[in-house]
Amino acid sequence: MNEIIEILSGLHPDIDFETADNLVDSKILDSFDIVSLIAEINDNFDIAISAEEITPENFNSAEAIWNLVERLMEE
Repeated sequence: MNEIIEILSGLHPDIDFETADNLVDSKILDSFDIVSLIAEINDNFDIAISAEEITPENFNSAEAIWNLVERLMEE
């Protein structure tokens, strides 16, 4: 999960991603951030995040993003 926090911190260094749990709902992450995040995750973890997976629930926290990554790596 540290890699996810590093990627997120690169986008918004002023946010505490270890505790934030409303990244999409509070508009901390916008659509451009999500696209950048997905590209980095796809490269770093060698997975593909489909359009169906791009939901607020999957991107509202670093933990939710990590859970998504883990699930996709198992497939």
